[in-house]
Amino acid sequence: MPEKRTIPRKKFDMYLRVLNDDTGEIFGHMVEVSNTGFRLETVGPQEVGKDFYLRIELTPDLGTMPFIVFIAQSRWCKMDVIQPNLYQVGFELVEMLPEDREVYMRIMEKYAAKT
Repeated sequence: MPEKRTIPRKKFDMYLRVLNDDTGEIFGHMVEVSNTGFRLETVGPQEVGKDFYLRIELTPDLGTMPFIVFIAQSRWCKMDVIQPNLYQVGFELVEMLPEDREVYMRIMEKYAAKT
């Protein structure tokens, strides 16, 4: 399948968990990030094309808020080729408050791989 992404993602250098904002359960761990979306590693497959209300818990070096909340739509999902008990899921950001977007961009600047 040809690549549709116009903005390249960067590998993520920090163990950052993403939670389901509705349940508070761990949804997955961020492994790649861009200013328009991200890729998570999850323990189960996720429905493609679905909007999810997600939350990232913040460390004090990222901001004064304990977390940011946003809506992201799953764009694709596939089983991990190395660990078949994990899934790789691509997300596109749908909605985020401006102050949360500032923190998201700070996360990207601080922890995304520089190459």
